[in-house]
Amino acid sequence: MMGREKEIARIARRLDKMVTKKSAEGAVDLLRELKAMPITLPLLQSTRVGMSVNALRKQSSDEEVIALAKSLIKSWKKLLDASDKAGDQRKGAPPPSCASKEASESKAPSCRRPELPRVPPTPRITTFPPVPVTCDAVRNKCREMLTAALQTGGDHVAVGVDCGRLSAQIEECIFRDVGHTDVKYKNRVRSRIANLRDARNPALRRDVLRGAIAPQAIAVMTSEEMASDELKEMRRALTREAIREHQMARAGGAHTGLFTCAKCRKKNCAYTQVQTRSSDEPVTTFVVCNECGNRWKFC
Repeated sequence: MMGREKEIARIARRLDKMVTKKSAEGAVDLLRELKAMPITLPLLQSTRVGMSVNALRKQSSDEEVIALAKSLIKSWKKLLDASDKAGDQRKGAPPPSCASKEASESKAPSCRRPELPRVPPTPRITTFPPVPVTCDAVRNKCREMLTAALQTGGDHVAVGVDCGRLSAQIEECIFRDVGHTDVKYKNRVRSRIANLRDARNPALRRDVLRGAIAPQAIAVMTSEEMASDELKEMRRALTREAIREHQMARAGGAHTGLFTCAKCRKKNCAYTQVQTRSSDEPVTTFVVCNECGNRWKFC
């Protein structure tokens, strides 16, 4: 049982990487391998492979991949339905000692089952996969902050998405990728929160809420990938200008007219770019005005 769980978890991680890279190469073999495995409901809940298969189905354009993924999800949902029916039957089955005919009940009235107040049936699980649960205080706090970031601007109301469920899935993907809750994990979460709250980049938040960007994808995106189109174009322009003029090594920096000085309102500036943070974060741009000497930092 433990070996099968490890194998399913391995396949789930490979499918998550395919979703992140937006490539379904080799996905058919993995899905067929899953289809041949005897998978139980506890294995589905512990490995969360259903989330990975569903994300691959939404992203892929390969008809064979989509068909295999739909077939797997349909068969796994039957496990949930069977579990619900079994629970309902256990709750509604009468005790064997009182399952006699009316004649015997008339002779032995003490055996009659007293009427109990009606209890509303347990609601069935209507979503797949279930929300990942954690008792870690740090992780729960990060989920709360991600939920607040997703609710920025009120777009979630129009889309009709459960921000709490979505934030739990994003946090779970981050934790699975990092493997712990130290500085790297916290920096990854802070980066998602900052970009989702950015008023200049509402398209990112809307794409996450609508499912255009899957939780597995937003969990591993770099700052450059999450940036708004305006900021991306600004960075590309700076890079093109620096390469064209070959001035990055000059003491005064590369001259540019893309920045406006806040003091003199002139555009005669120079800039340099330095890697001041970790390697997966963007470089920091330092700008100086050639007219008045004003200096500032552009992130």
